[in-house]
Amino acid sequence: MHFARVIGTVVATEKVKSWKGSRLLLVEACDSSGKATGARPIVAVDLVSAAPGQLVFYVRGREAATALANPENPADAAITGIVDDVREAPGAAR
Repeated sequence: MHFARVIGTVVATEKVKSWKGSRLLLVEACDSSGKATGARPIVAVDLVSAAPGQLVFYVRGREAATALANPENPADAAITGIVDDVREAPGAAR
């Protein structure tokens, strides 16, 4: 899983059938504190009703493709959670 911030919505008049009813969001990779990593933004299928500005976590590759129940899902990135809080474990090494 990776952290990202939702920075926009992608509007597509035509989508693959497996994405019917799902939104596409533009996300920018960031660290756990929400600071952008400088990577190029990517489009991800929204599975959790995230909103612009929210810190989320997403999966890529095979995990994104299997995040939707439909086996015909061609997604390469999928938002699978909204981050409420990030806390470092006591004594955790950086």
